[in-house]
Amino acid sequence: MATRWGIISAGIISTDFVSAMQVLPKEEHQVVAVAARSLQDARNFATKFGIESAYGSYSEVAKDPKVDVVYIGTIQTYHLPVATEMMKAGKAVLCEKPLCMNVRETRQLIQTAQECGVFFMEAVWSRFFPAYKELSRRLKDGEIGEVVQVIASFGQDLPHVERLKRPETGGGVTLDIGIYPVQLTTLAMGGDKPLKVFAGGHLNKNGVDETISASLVYSDGRVASVSASMRANLPSEAFIVGTKGTIKVHYPMWSPEVIEGPWGKSTHPLPKNSFKFNLINSGGLMYQAVEVRRCLKEGLLESPGMSHAESITLAEVMEQIRTQVGTVYPQDSM
Repeated sequence: MATRWGIISAGIISTDFVSAMQVLPKEEHQVVAVAARSLQDARNFATKFGIESAYGSYSEVAKDPKVDVVYIGTIQTYHLPVATEMMKAGKAVLCEKPLCMNVRETRQLIQTAQECGVFFMEAVWSRFFPAYKELSRRLKDGEIGEVVQVIASFGQDLPHVERLKRPETGGGVTLDIGIYPVQLTTLAMGGDKPLKVFAGGHLNKNGVDETISASLVYSDGRVASVSASMRANLPSEAFIVGTKGTIKVHYPMWSPEVIEGPWGKSTHPLPKNSFKFNLINSGGLMYQAVEVRRCLKEGLLESPGMSHAESITLAEVMEQIRTQVGTVYPQDSM
């Protein structure tokens, strides 16, 4: 049977996610419902993609018996309540990153998933790109020896994205963009937590971080340097340096088609898609949908490619970075 999807939010990322899914076999993936705060927005979305049910409230998706798994594409301030409601209704959940606003919320949401006994995954889509899978394989095979250092950046000039500018909408560069170099570092470090995090940066006039740079110190002589900006276009590449060689993840490091190492250059082009995307290489969003279906078929409650433990590690590192820079959210005092 096909995995039947419900979509929460009819915004840009949800549009790209469902557009990306159009290349997947219909007998394996079907989007059967969409919900938005505006019923008309949901109806427009449903018409565009040929979706059967359109709802003007998220709760209606939780109650829809046709929905197996829910994709949550709201801004991060809504992730905790919406994902909680869906899981308590027995739905599997793929929730956009960052999973939550802070470590406390992240732990709470993962605990809810475990108590409800449903599949739950943070949508760190990078992890399921063919280029990332090859990267993981070559690291595990020891092709560059022992990892010594990671250098990664992600920066874009984003003056038009209003939600990034304010704490009440979960703004700040660390949660939205910085998560990508952090997750790549965590992958290269085998999921280990850093022993120390040293971060600096600058806040905008509303008190959220707009530029950050951080040094992460790991056990066994390993270190990482990560940087992120929503004021400038950084190289947005990554280098994983080992005792026997270096792997380069080409731009865009969060959704790459090319990696390079001692073996040469490997290219993994995205599948052709007739839909127009809002964000670069969003066609690759479909790889995480494939992973969710695989996990559901195998009876898994979390993905080994993006585990609950790693989501907690990401949240811990990002909280240390943004609080050292000075970003505080209303959720931090709850």
